[in-house]
Amino acid sequence: MTAALLWPWLIRLLAGLSLKATVEKLRLPFALETFYRLRRRLRRELARLRTALCRAQSPSTSRQSDPLLQTVEHLQAVFPDDACPVAAFQLRFQQPWFG
Repeated sequence: MTAALLWPWLIRLLAGLSLKATVEKLRLPFALETFYRLRRRLRRELARLRTALCRAQSPSTSRQSDPLLQTVEHLQAVFPDDACPVAAFQLRFQQPWFG
């Protein structure tokens, strides 16, 4: 999974689309089950991702109750001018997104 494929998926989840609707809308070349697994993997990585993001900038108050979506908002805030904040994260922190 590339950052360029992952980012549009995360943005649509942040916009309130369901995981299934997001995958269908993007017409991604993976099975739906792949994205359920990716979401589980991301949830396991949240502590590490959020720690790195907090080193760059404190998180603002979030409208989201889901920690994954809060992290996506924080990622957007840290890299507001980047077309793909996931790739920018990996470059800046020299860490893979999935650990």
